[in-house]
Amino acid sequence: MSISRQQLLQAFDGLLQPERFKDYGPNGLQVEGRAEISRVVSGVTASLALIDAAIEARADAIFVHHGLFWRGQDGRVTGWMKQRLQRLLAHDINLFAYHLPLDAHPLWGNNAQLGRVLGWTSESQFGEQALGCLASASYPSAQAVADHVAQALGRSVTLVAPGGAMGAQRPIAKVAWCSGGAQSYFEAAIAAGADVFVTGEISEPQAHLARETGVAFVAAGHHATERYGAPALAAEVARSLGLAHQFIEIDNPA
Repeated sequence: MSISRQQLLQAFDGLLQPERFKDYGPNGLQVEGRAEISRVVSGVTASLALIDAAIEARADAIFVHHGLFWRGQDGRVTGWMKQRLQRLLAHDINLFAYHLPLDAHPLWGNNAQLGRVLGWTSESQFGEQALGCLASASYPSAQAVADHVAQALGRSVTLVAPGGAMGAQRPIAKVAWCSGGAQSYFEAAIAAGADVFVTGEISEPQAHLARETGVAFVAAGHHATERYGAPALAAEVARSLGLAHQFIEIDNPA
């Protein structure tokens, strides 16, 4: 079965409602390919490795969280940008990308799916554009939360706990999370009442805030915390439209 490019775009837009978000780049169809689509590949980032894997999989469309175009980037089509665009255009593959709308979707989005993997159900949202999630939890310590996250995601994490080693042993009743590079949401998580905040990355200021505010910070990897939304949403859309779907994981240590 195949559908038109426009039908697929309408399905993605209908679920993700990109018009609701102030974002850092264009959401939706970023590169136009063939008019008829029967096979969709999903991935985290529109890297050359993903594009080549999609070509090998005979995909008509690629659905990603991190597309090719961002506000403020150099607009010249040279180097790596030329290589990626050249592959897409030569093989007539459509590229769909949704950034903040994919983070925010309450069922299929990155934060909802990260919560599912971690066994947490969001009870309220916080932070800019309400992207952060807060849930009740019961852990004996921040170290226990960090260990749980590491086991669930299959990778090591960075924990900064208040008061050093002793702070890592304080009981945890509220967990907050926001996938990817959401370290700037830490202060909003603190204000929302979190005992620990989980995101992908940590910057220098957050380590001091964790030690001084009594709220622990867990950095679990940008890619690692954002690898669940794209395949979940693309699979749901493909199922509803009768399309073939395949998630292709491109390893990324970040």
